[in-house]
Amino acid sequence: MIINNYLTIEFAVLSIPVSYRDFFILYMTRKKAPFLNREISWLYFNERVLQEAADETVPLIERIKFLSIFSSNLEEFYRVRVATMSRLANLNEKAKALLGFNPKKILNEIKNIVVKQERKFEQLFQATLINELAQNRIFILNETQLNVARGEFVRNHFRDKILSNLVPIMVDLDKPFPELKDRYLYFFVRLSKKSSKTSARYSLIELPPDLPRFLVLPETNGLKFIILAEDIIKYCLDDIFYVFSYDELDAYSIQLTRDAELDIDKNVSDKFIEELRTSLDKRKKGKPMRLLYDTEMPFEMLTVLVNKMKIEAESLIPGNRYHRFGDFISFPNVGGKELEYAPNPPIKVAGLHRTESIFNKLATRDYLINLPYQSYDYIILFLREAAIDPKVTEINITLYRLAENSRVVNALINAAKNGKKVNCLVELKARFDEQANIFWSTRLKEEGVNVNYGLTDYKVHSKICLVKRMEKGRAVYYANLATGNFNEKTARIYCDHSIFTSKKEITHDLLKLFTALNKKTVATGFKHLIVSPLESRTKFYGLIEREIKIAKQGKPAYMILKVNSLADEGVVEKLYEASNAGVKIKMIVRGICTLVPGIVGFSENITVISIIDKFLEHARVFIFGNNGKEEMFLSSADLMSRNFEHRVEVGFPVLDKEVRQEIRDIIEFQLQDNVKARDITKLNNNKYHKNRINTKVRAQVQTYNYLKNKHQ
Repeated sequence: MIINNYLTIEFAVLSIPVSYRDFFILYMTRKKAPFLNREISWLYFNERVLQEAADETVPLIERIKFLSIFSSNLEEFYRVRVATMSRLANLNEKAKALLGFNPKKILNEIKNIVVKQERKFEQLFQATLINELAQNRIFILNETQLNVARGEFVRNHFRDKILSNLVPIMVDLDKPFPELKDRYLYFFVRLSKKSSKTSARYSLIELPPDLPRFLVLPETNGLKFIILAEDIIKYCLDDIFYVFSYDELDAYSIQLTRDAELDIDKNVSDKFIEELRTSLDKRKKGKPMRLLYDTEMPFEMLTVLVNKMKIEAESLIPGNRYHRFGDFISFPNVGGKELEYAPNPPIKVAGLHRTESIFNKLATRDYLINLPYQSYDYIILFLREAAIDPKVTEINITLYRLAENSRVVNALINAAKNGKKVNCLVELKARFDEQANIFWSTRLKEEGVNVNYGLTDYKVHSKICLVKRMEKGRAVYYANLATGNFNEKTARIYCDHSIFTSKKEITHDLLKLFTALNKKTVATGFKHLIVSPLESRTKFYGLIEREIKIAKQGKPAYMILKVNSLADEGVVEKLYEASNAGVKIKMIVRGICTLVPGIVGFSENITVISIIDKFLEHARVFIFGNNGKEEMFLSSADLMSRNFEHRVEVGFPVLDKEVRQEIRDIIEFQLQDNVKARDITKLNNNKYHKNRINTKVRAQVQTYNYLKNKHQ
């Protein structure tokens, strides 16, 4: 912590925001240990998403969806990470020396990788997936491929549903260029005459974000046809510009991604919501980070665009015909069911029944919900029972990201209406969910819920709920703690663990934490919970130190760590130290991994795999050998600096033997995966994981079947 304090002072002197501390590699504290830059590591992760789109064993529509996920990921990457790196590139030389890397060099490397990935993306979509759609008698048509009948259908649709939503902006080259909105789709249009040397005119057409992206055309002889909104507009350009006498109309799609970082006052008060709303408006006008353009655009048009928008070279990314590919997550399946993953009916949890009190059940043992394999309804039932149970007097909960039509919120509102004291901490600073959380916090407050907007200096990222129930004149507490959000929508696609417990070891610590949070502070001195930002680092290091000590005694020592991201320099160094001491470390890291496995003198005893499959692996699980008395913790936190220092996170021990074994079995399936797991190595080539198991092991399929057999 002395180093951190020193750097905080240095950052202040050099005008470097402390929020950028994730980027700083502390050369003064390590002996040139191998670290992969986190931005480059993230791009290798997104490459694994692209691999799923290329995997021929994945159903066709799902492959298109993985292209969509790749595109959405990259968009957010530019809005946040590249935006931050761009700011760092403007620091003075002394500040750059503290970074340990050259931001401009990283930005150039990012662009080189992204351009290559975009080429793969385009090749995969145009040359592979469109052909495979055709083999399934599904055709994506553009404006040049419409026959007379389909052309008439498209034009009628355009005039009825689209034309009134489009208002082109005529571009005056002698005046400032119109301000493009973040992530909106635009057409840059050139209007000219074949028989005239008169200078061309230019126009911008903004596509409304709520414009349906896909139109299914009438079927012909068993053939299915789909056309995109962009191609409909290009087909009907003459209907838009009919007032002019130009006979050549050329339109090319562009999309701008802006800096999405917020500039807000840290004072969390009643004025905070208004400040946040203002900042969200500013986000729409952030610095341009990436301009995607159709590579078919003539150089002369591109030159006009770049000069007028003052786009820097590293921000100019050649794209394909279709931008905002994230919309393809809703690509219509007009073919057979076999083109998508078959749905998995939610598995019941043995011992929990809709007609029996969950509180009565929790008095005897803990219960585990493995999402999305098991239904999120159990969490809703827990909250609903708390809302109507006359013995329940108080509910405390932290909310980070909520579903659009949140049943969680409805249960909390009903609890307040039933006279329960409901204390709800809604984290307004949840990135890209700020607007939704403003809405929900207002709604909750209007319905009588005590709403806490969060803490001044920290995001509250924990996923915890504590219910107070009066039994025989004394307070008894019941809790739900999870690795994922109280969000029933994402619970259908995110792999998380959610535990119900009434164990006093957990509930007493939770009561202490909520008491502090409701006073807008963070407590210390927890006996069983691992709570950021004040205690997590020390306790996590202590658990690693214990394994190091065991290994040095010549006894078997090991750790199994599963996270979304590993990017904290201190943790990486500690893991290198453990590896050198002989501790066997197995890791499952879905996304960023700045640790480099298999390096002599640093990480010979560390292996890392990443699993990308149908569901998003989101759980955080920490397992320590503990000299034969294995301990397991679940957490809301990844192994990143922000989770240790800038967020309120909660890690919690898994105390129930049966629950612990169930999670351990699931982790073992993941370690054995030889279908969807990739090896993370110094080569960064994302090779699929191979092992000595002769049969194929696909962890998510294995997990579903295991839970089905065990619970049903």
